Amino acid sequence: MSNKEFIAALSRELKYTTKETTVYVNALVQEMGAQLEDGNQLSISGFGSFDVRKKLERVLINPSTKQRMLVPPKMSISFKPAPSLKEKANGK
Repeated sequence: MSNKEFIAALSRELKYTTKETTVYVNALVQEMGAQLEDGNQLSISGFGSFDVRKKLERVLINPSTKQRMLVPPKMSISFKPAPSLKEKANGK
């Protein structure tokens, strides 16, 4: 489902205009991004939780050239779905 399709479906469900729904969805995504940028965990009941994790510095070896490369540490976002969402995805 694309962003446009998601907003259209949500606007039909909530009986808002597409323009209003776009504003709300953009505000939601912006706030979620701000919270994750600050390193906060974000939990949405019935959906799941987003968490910021630090990946440590590591050494990789290019298999074709056998050259060793140092990958710097970085932050990544992980998502853990709620049990109810897992059940829906598995058709239970």
